[in-house]
This record gives sequence, structure tokens and C-alpha cells, in this order.
Amino acid sequence: MSSFRIKGGQRLKGEIIPQGAKNEALQILCAMLLTSEPVTVHNIPDIVDVNKLIELLADLGCKVEKLSSQSYRFTATNINIAHFETDSYKKKAAALRGSVMLLGPILARYGKASIPKPGGDKIGRRRLDTHFLGFQNLGAKFNFDAEGNFFHIDASELKGTYMLLDEASVTGTANIVMAAVLAKGTTTIYYAACEPYLQQLCSMLNRMGAKISGIGSNLLTIEGVAKLKGTEHTLLPDMIEIGSFIGLAAMTRSEITIKNCRIDMLGIIPETFKKLGIKMEFRGDDIFIPAQEHIEIESFIDGSILTIADAPWPGFTPDLISVALVVATQAKGTVLIHQKMFESRLFFVDNLIDMGAQIILCDPHRATITGLDRKYPLRGIKMSSPDIRAGVALLIAALSAQGESEISNVEQIDRGYQDIEGRLKKLGAQIERVA
Repeated sequence: MSSFRIKGGQRLKGEIIPQGAKNEALQILCAMLLTSEPVTVHNIPDIVDVNKLIELLADLGCKVEKLSSQSYRFTATNINIAHFETDSYKKKAAALRGSVMLLGPILARYGKASIPKPGGDKIGRRRLDTHFLGFQNLGAKFNFDAEGNFFHIDASELKGTYMLLDEASVTGTANIVMAAVLAKGTTTIYYAACEPYLQQLCSMLNRMGAKISGIGSNLLTIEGVAKLKGTEHTLLPDMIEIGSFIGLAAMTRSEITIKNCRIDMLGIIPETFKKLGIKMEFRGDDIFIPAQEHIEIESFIDGSILTIADAPWPGFTPDLISVALVVATQAKGTVLIHQKMFESRLFFVDNLIDMGAQIILCDPHRATITGLDRKYPLRGIKMSSPDIRAGVALLIAALSAQGESEISNVEQIDRGYQDIEGRLKKLGAQIERVA
């Protein structure tokens, strides 16, 4: 198990390019199973979770051609459905939560599929009801093998229908859309997720011959078609990386330019960080963060304490709550961070408290942070990365802290961030990976 050893307190400077979007990649790579024709995808991030999914696709019989460091061509002409029953598949799929999105395309094209209960971050309950209820609405039948922790699904005849989702699940919506595009008749999905990555998926499917309307809204209408064709697609830059780099610049008092951000697809992410006092300039499609000695948290108009809460898009993404919390520790003022979606995601604040942060963990979902305007810098400690997003938040804290920090279990960070230490070194960070 690897660790990062970080000498904090260093000012950084330079330009950084965000990787391709991890969460979009997981959807798009599964969607190419809907056609037997080649699908070329660009800007694919070289990260553990995406590479695991590509390996799963190859195991299923998909032809995978690496065209360049970030471009692949996938041809799913002959998929071996029997592979779903093998121990190798069960082991690999169970280790990757994104594997659940294989179900929609496989059910749509082949009428049956199996999957173990997927893994992923240990951030609280992450139920799959939205996926399965959506498939059932389309006519699928489920059999859960409790002893083997394995789902078997029969979808020999999917039919379009109206459904109201129980939650605006991004992966759930994506999975149902992918199943519905080849179903007979028309499917209407209300309370659908509408994140940019889902918009990208729907737009790509339409280029492949699907008939999806309402893209960007929470009401999607899908008219089923008989067949889809190949296409070419470029992933968006990763909005979570962009938000992380905004927080990094503020915490380390650094002048950083984040290149090629697709600002039009970032929603309220920039505005939320501005509420924490971070100045930024939009220069074309780049975000320039000036070096700031002090940042001050805004209050609400009536003078009450600012609350930052996660919410379904276009609300603030839960994947950046950890970064916003870390930034608040060194700002001036007080903020309530409300993480609504996952009950274990704020437990990493114990590490920040050990570093000297003034935080009260009110309950599993809420934390009050009193920023001391850098009067008492964070101090370096030894800690462990509990999940992808908390791991990066702790890395940002360590880069700003006085002294040396060590973060173990950085394989969690590797799941979502491509060569993070190499890119940070180019900005001047003192960080080393040790075995």
C-alpha cells in the first residue's frame, strides 16, 4: 500500500489541465455496448476505476484499441454473456461500483445479465433501488442470490413506460436511459438526473441513432429504436478536479491557471467557491486563481451564517463538499457544511481536527467550521485516505499545512485522479510517493 509524503506550506504556481471526467467515462464506456459498430472515445482519464472498467469490457469480448494516451476505439461485436457467470467477472465487478452501468446496455441488447453487488467508496449506504426499479418498470425480472450476493436479471422483452424515479440518481438515470433506447415503445422518465455527464451520454446516444428529448431537464422522453450505430465522443473535463484545483490554489495561497475548463458546464461550482472568499477570473475557457493571503466567507443577505449543502444538479455536487470544507478551515468566518447524501462522508474531519482545524461535527451529515484567517495554520500529521474525494481534500490540507504530512492508502486517490503527484510537482509541490 502506497503513501504520499508531503512537505506543506509551499506556494505553487503555473498551469494545470484537468483530466477527462471520471463519472462521464464510466457511463460512456458502458454505452458503447449498445452497438456492434466501433465507438471512439477521446479524453479518457488514465485512472484506476476507468482502467478496471476497460479491462472488464475486454473480458466480455469487446475489442479495445488504444489509439493514443487518451483515445480508445471500442467494438462490441461479439459479447460473451456467459462471462457474467465466471468467478473472474464476479471478483472484478464487485470491486468497481461503475460496473452496475453495464446492466442497462447488456439488458437492452441481449435480454439478460448478472452482476454482483458493486463496491466503491465506503461513504455510507449507496442503494441500487433506482436502477432495479427502473428496469422492473421496463419489464425486467430479478432474482437475487443472497448466498452468492449476486443479481440475475431477465429482460427478454423490455417495453417503454412512464416512471417517476424515487431519487434523481445519476447512475440510475443513465442505466435506465441505456436500457430504454432499444426498448419497444416510448419511455418517460420523470425526476431524472440532469448532470452535464448525463447530458453528454444522451447527446452521444442520439448521435448513435437514439431518440431522446428533454436533455438537460428532469423529464426525459425516449422513443425506442431497433438499432444503434457507432460514433465518436470526447469527454468533458472533470468538474471535480476543477473544483479541487480551485480549493488547492486558495489553501496554498497560489497563483494557478486551470486550463480548458468548459466553464459553461460547471454550474454553480465557481459561485460556491466564491462564497468562501476565493477570487477567480474567467479567461476564455480558463479559470485564473490569483494568490490570496486572505479569504473571507460570505454571510447570507440577512447576516446569518452561510450554509453550503449538496444537492442534485444543478445544485452543488456532493463530490466537492470535502474540498469546500477544507477551504473553510483557513478562511475568515464560519460556515455550516451540510452533506445530505451520504452519512459517512464527513468522518474524515477527525484528521483535520488533529491538524488544528476548528470543526464541530454536529452529526454524520453536518459540520460547523470556524475559519481563523490563517492565524493558526494546519500542522502536518500522519493520516489515511478513506475514499477518493476525502483523500484529495486531505491532500490539499497537507499541501497547505506547516511541516510534513503522510497520507496512506493513496490507492483510493488513484481511483479518481490521474498522476496527481506528477501534476502537482509541476506546480512546485513537494510530494513523493513511497511504498
